[in-house]
Amino acid sequence: MRKNGMTRRGFLGAAAGSLAALSGRALSAESGKAEGGRVATFSCDMTPPLGTPWYPSYKGLDTIEQPLQGKGIVLEHGGERHVLCVVDWCELCNDDHRRFCEAIAAAAGTAPDRVAVHTVHQHTAPMADLKAFVMLKDVPSPPPVPTAEAFSGPLARLEAAVREACGRLEPYDRIGTGQAQAERVASNRRVPLGDGKVGFRASSCKEPALIEAPEGVIDPYVKTVTFARGDKPLARLHYYATHPQSFYWDPRSSIDFPGMAREALEREEGVFQAYFTGCGGNIAAGKYNDGTPEARQGLYERLLAAMRASAASTVYTPAGPVDWKTVPVALSPRVDAGFTGPELRARMLNPDGTPNDRICAAMVLAWQARAAEPLVFSRLRVGGVDIVHLPGEMAVEFQLLAQTLRPDAFVAVAAYGDCGPAYINPERFTAEGGYEPTASHVVPESEMAVRDALQSLLAG
Repeated sequence: MRKNGMTRRGFLGAAAGSLAALSGRALSAESGKAEGGRVATFSCDMTPPLGTPWYPSYKGLDTIEQPLQGKGIVLEHGGERHVLCVVDWCELCNDDHRRFCEAIAAAAGTAPDRVAVHTVHQHTAPMADLKAFVMLKDVPSPPPVPTAEAFSGPLARLEAAVREACGRLEPYDRIGTGQAQAERVASNRRVPLGDGKVGFRASSCKEPALIEAPEGVIDPYVKTVTFARGDKPLARLHYYATHPQSFYWDPRSSIDFPGMAREALEREEGVFQAYFTGCGGNIAAGKYNDGTPEARQGLYERLLAAMRASAASTVYTPAGPVDWKTVPVALSPRVDAGFTGPELRARMLNPDGTPNDRICAAMVLAWQARAAEPLVFSRLRVGGVDIVHLPGEMAVEFQLLAQTLRPDAFVAVAAYGDCGPAYINPERFTAEGGYEPTASHVVPESEMAVRDALQSLLAG
């Protein structure tokens, strides 16, 4: 995979460099009105109140190590607005994801299907699925769950931040692309055991055999997209595929190592930075993380170095037009053994079950109730850059596929949109075993629907 990545990087650098040479000097703001559009950044505190039941232990939040952030850009071109938003939460599922899209769209004066909302997926952050939480409200001996009020304050702050950003849109005329390899951060969680079966190397790992196993299939590159006016970068968006966990299970709010790297680079550069988690469903830091604070510090430093190098490698070209495309995708819910209604309700009602297990059962039921409504896959195209927005915990294979479908473009992928379907895997994972198939809420045949959607989004 790295050989392919280096070849692609060399091609992109040569092509982008040729275009930059042709453009010569920095374009003026006036030319930006014709060649680009307008952009504004937003950021706000998304930390729920202390005492909020906190995923995955569902103990009450008691420590704010770092405040959680909601960050993104409003992009305006040809009288239309689009919003790219990423939140330092674990997941937004089903009705909650829809609620965020609708609220942001109203604040930006656009349509919900022109808004892409993602989570970074830290596990020291909220899991939001209020429909599931309501199901648990009246069961005997209910587990602790967040209330709607715990999430309404952060969402109101996000709406206000987007609305305020729309009042200070400024011209951009160039789009920048860069990438750099992240050393000793990501590793594939599915470690081959022989006979077509796999073991599980989790986000933190202390088993020598699993630690010593190769990284496996990953996308080793941080990819960075920069909106700029002339030589002035206005916003950088970073994309990298890995679960963003170091240590967790305690009731602590933390942006973990990707958020730490993002905020450090923003302070260094004085330029707005956002970080989107790519298709990291089967990718984590387990090979390089034993769950200690020292390991997290190393992950932070190495990811920061890669993000810094990716930003430094940026090559600019004229921005060109903006094109937004959406594809509705229906994914069938699982109803096999362990996922039938009676079994899920029994888990919900079990007073001896852990809060996380009871809540997970309710979340599957919430997904099954809304699965008839298609998910929205979308793609933003700006010049030679494609940014793909996907739901769920997508396997890295889908990100690598997206890059091959438009080899002459710079393709960045954000997953962890609507996480109602949970893990979305290649069909072969089911026969191989491992964790990911057990945690998927959709049928194994979903792979073909995802492939078809990517083909449609990246055509042309």
